[in-house]
Amino acid sequence: MISIKEINDKKVWEDFVLSQPQNSFFQSWVWGEVQKAQGYKIWRLGVFDGKRLVGICQVVKVTARRGSFFHLRHGPILAKWQAEYFDSLLTQIREIAGRENIWFIRTSPLLPNPPAGGQKNQDFFKKRGFRPVPIPGQDAEIAWILDIMRPEEELLARMRKTTRYLIRKSQKLGVQVIEGKTEADFDSFFRLYQETAKRQGFVPHRGIREEWKILGKEGNLCLFLAKYQGKILASALIVFYGNQAIYHHSGSLGQFSDIPASYALLWEAIRESKNQGKTIFNFWGIAPPGKPHHPWQGLTLFKTGFGGEMQEFINAYDLPLTPFYWFTYFVETIRRISRGY
Repeated sequence: MISIKEINDKKVWEDFVLSQPQNSFFQSWVWGEVQKAQGYKIWRLGVFDGKRLVGICQVVKVTARRGSFFHLRHGPILAKWQAEYFDSLLTQIREIAGRENIWFIRTSPLLPNPPAGGQKNQDFFKKRGFRPVPIPGQDAEIAWILDIMRPEEELLARMRKTTRYLIRKSQKLGVQVIEGKTEADFDSFFRLYQETAKRQGFVPHRGIREEWKILGKEGNLCLFLAKYQGKILASALIVFYGNQAIYHHSGSLGQFSDIPASYALLWEAIRESKNQGKTIFNFWGIAPPGKPHHPWQGLTLFKTGFGGEMQEFINAYDLPLTPFYWFTYFVETIRRISRGY
């Protein structure tokens, strides 16, 4: 018999998530704590087949100007993707949504996109009334990943020639990469992050300070700063979860473009990730193939220069629950068109 219960035991939750081949820090216990610290309401739901835990889903209630919705980022995570497991979970989430005046449910499970069964996965959601989100790629459905189990010399050899040259140039110039530990270090990162957001025209993420404090306290995050002649030129927050290191947020100065500080920073982040026993460096989202004018194209060129391969999951999906959803759909569609996604 399938049942859905809230899980209040961190160890039970984490043991299940980390036992799954496709896990995500968005579904981790500590990420739920980051959401709670921002004032979001969360539910940690477990799917049980008899007494056996076979799935989890961290549900976050987001209240924005475009309406209230449930966000299931990289969830649910199921031991086996069976319709009865998902449908039982969805029924429970819809019941909670009714009490919380939710307009729609947004989900982005880590299920492969074509050719690895993608059409079957897409049809699974469409059959249940889900539709693709207006702005794709916001949960890194298309990511760039690098196997870092190889020796450093081999990793360097597999990089694009230009990337390898710029890493070595940064070393010759004396660019230093340090680990940020203090509030002042975070403030330095955040100034660069905000400047980068303004320069590149994207909306800064909420809750980055909470992410730094809570994930850092749990040992799930490292702040890197790249300095040249005493000035911080680049910075990044790297999240550690499971076997992965994730290049989650970054920022850089618009000046000093001739100093390849970001290359030095990422190479040191990769080396530190290896030291921590991680096997995958996840560069996070990239532009879809065949879209040379996508806003992320420059960032994609930078990331792919380090070597690796593309990892593609199905698009995020929305399940409209009220007619108000179409207001959100309209707003996000306009945003997608205006930003060139």
